[in-house]
Amino acid sequence: MAAATLGLPHRAAAEMVEAVLTKKRPPVIWLHFQECTGCTESLLRTTHPSLAELLLELISLDYHETLLAAAGHQAEAALQASMAAHAGQYICVVEGAIPTAANGAYCMIGGRTALEMLKDVGSKAAAVVAIGSCASWGGIPSAAPNPTGATGVPMIFADDPALKDKPVVTLPGCPANPYNLLSTVLNFLTWGKLPALDDLGRPKFAYGQTIHENCPRRPHFDAGRFAEKFGDDGHKAGYCLYKLGCKGPETYANCSYQHFNEVPGAWPIGVGHPCFGCTESKVGFTKPLHDTADVLRVLPPDQAPPVNPKGGEGADGFALGAAGLALGALAGAGVATAVRMRRAEDIVDGDPPSGGGAS
Repeated sequence: MAAATLGLPHRAAAEMVEAVLTKKRPPVIWLHFQECTGCTESLLRTTHPSLAELLLELISLDYHETLLAAAGHQAEAALQASMAAHAGQYICVVEGAIPTAANGAYCMIGGRTALEMLKDVGSKAAAVVAIGSCASWGGIPSAAPNPTGATGVPMIFADDPALKDKPVVTLPGCPANPYNLLSTVLNFLTWGKLPALDDLGRPKFAYGQTIHENCPRRPHFDAGRFAEKFGDDGHKAGYCLYKLGCKGPETYANCSYQHFNEVPGAWPIGVGHPCFGCTESKVGFTKPLHDTADVLRVLPPDQAPPVNPKGGEGADGFALGAAGLALGALAGAGVATAVRMRRAEDIVDGDPPSGGGAS
């Protein structure tokens, strides 16, 4: 499942299995700051692998405030012991935003601020994973007026010369999909490196496409069938939720095909509500919930018929994406076939084929 999520071939799955069976489990230190523990709750409900397999076979979870049997001084002693024994080798997972106002006084654990803990633990880690939107860019705690000065891990590291070169992976979401974390950790365990990341530090395998591109309601968008209001006939029929404020066209995530904990309906669109763009700092918790989204990708190609928003059947001026792409592919195939036939005729007539590569 992890190999498939990463878009890797079958042999990569075998290499992952070999790594799990033979390599030392990577130590993981999991920090909690300004958050609701929703990302941990999602992780607790994974089934492939189960939580027990994850903790006892895949990783060594050395510190996690929610799951630790120890508490108080014993818990903090476990943290320090793991850092000392595995400096430069452990993975630091951060859940929750980091408050910076009042010198970080809005979140303190064991007598230390979240800001101090992050810099201490993160500086000695092999890599840092910011799980959830709060840790990735500030999430709900950073919404205006943001009195605590909440922000994300990448922002803290970028402002600190001693930390700016530390690898940071962001897995935004509210909550983040636990399988994106598992795939990232397995990639690190198997090949000793992080998966390919975009310019925001997000794994491309999970955040390389918008929700809109793989949405199960996308055919209704292409056909101009929209729910106009909650509870109307279009809404009941499963029509596209774009006009109700769906932020899927400007939200990069894999929710539409990598389901949360094997429950197909366990995401907003799956239960009939528009996507609210929780992975995007300029969309989730920022744009009004039912404002119309911008379509960032899959604009209408020249081969697609125009969409008339005034006719009540369109999509406000854009995108018959999938149908248009199919037409484009057919047109391209036709051109390529014509070129090949022409070259064949040239050869039959005795003329040499023109230069250049194959179509």
